[in-house]
Amino acid sequence: MLLQGKTALIVGVANKRSIAWGIAEAFHREGATLAFNYQGERLKENVEGLAAAMPGALVVPCDVTNDAEIDAMFAAVKEKLGRLDILVHCVAFAKKEDLEGAFVGTSRDGFAMALDISAYSLTALAQRAAPLMGGEGPDAPGGAILALTYLGADRVVPKYNVMGVAKAALESSIRYLAWDLGQRNIRVNGISAGPINTLAARGIAGFTSILQHVREKSPLKRNTEPAEVGDAAVFLCSDLGRGVTGEVLYVDNGYHIMGT
Repeated sequence: MLLQGKTALIVGVANKRSIAWGIAEAFHREGATLAFNYQGERLKENVEGLAAAMPGALVVPCDVTNDAEIDAMFAAVKEKLGRLDILVHCVAFAKKEDLEGAFVGTSRDGFAMALDISAYSLTALAQRAAPLMGGEGPDAPGGAILALTYLGADRVVPKYNVMGVAKAALESSIRYLAWDLGQRNIRVNGISAGPINTLAARGIAGFTSILQHVREKSPLKRNTEPAEVGDAAVFLCSDLGRGVTGEVLYVDNGYHIMGT
């Protein structure tokens, strides 16, 4: 029960096969009280159905491109949960056409959209989360913020395109936020998961071959599972990770160390 008595807001759960849900299950197992968002009525029923398995979970609407909706979400968290200990950012989006062709063909509005949703949203959420995590100084209650990233932020992954650029911005944001929020005793980290067969990942051209390549080349000879990411998230967001901030932890069965 490493998260007993903690409250956590997980932004970006879409379905039971998502990495975000793997994190939610791990947090629930460790005793956290959870809150989730959904974007639009299309996802409301699905997220509410998942959350129903976790007694006391809060489900609120929020589109991360809308500041008013972000404000309303955190107001609901404050009203229902009192404070926030953990924020998990599992949000990323790029236009389909920008993930099919060459990166050089990325449109201006496609670039702006990918960076806004996939990277700036972390900063927008952190701005509202920090006041709910307590005061300032090394003795403040503090909290933990976690974001999901991918190897395409650091290396070229064909067809990942503008999403790789967005993830690079996200990883840089993690470091700057870690510096800014450290004075509040808030830690900010990222997890770079190996490719996982989620609905979002299947939107990347050639994803099946990526899975096979990583499975063959990684030291542990397997693909990453959402539960593995969930357990790593527990470490980073619990007191076990109290000395870690500004880091990106790879949970990819070692693939990132390889030269091919």
